[in-house]
Amino acid sequence: MELLADSLAGLEGSWFAQALRTSRWGYPALNIAHLLGIALLFGSIVPLDLRALGLWGTVDLAALAGVLVPAAIAGLVLAVATGFGLFSVRASEYASMPLFWGKLCLLGLGAANAILVRRRSHTAAAALVSILAWTGAIAAGRLLGYCGS
Repeated sequence: MELLADSLAGLEGSWFAQALRTSRWGYPALNIAHLLGIALLFGSIVPLDLRALGLWGTVDLAALAGVLVPAAIAGLVLAVATGFGLFSVRASEYASMPLFWGKLCLLGLGAANAILVRRRSHTAAAALVSILAWTGAIAAGRLLGYCGS
């Protein structure tokens, strides 16, 4: 645990985290980029999941995936990269919050589900897991700013 505490303190003391804390626009700009990444990810995933649940039956799922999966991946990369930056500002505080760990578990579930769907088929059950996992991760992330540990 001491190694984790030291690592978190080091992250909070990094030049990047310090710059975000002292910059008037750095943290808000990073937060906006984070929200854009989430929007791109969720906005790409949900239509795929809804198609797998039976909506838009005339639309070819493979064609839809060909367009939306790269967009979802770009959104995920942007959201994770910017989320790490946001985390760095209050790493110790966030790491002490069960809600933060719940968010990470939901992110992991959503990502694992997406990987399995790519290797197998996009079933209704997988679509439902996806929608719930990503919605839960987004909700947990938004609540982190309002809830204490």
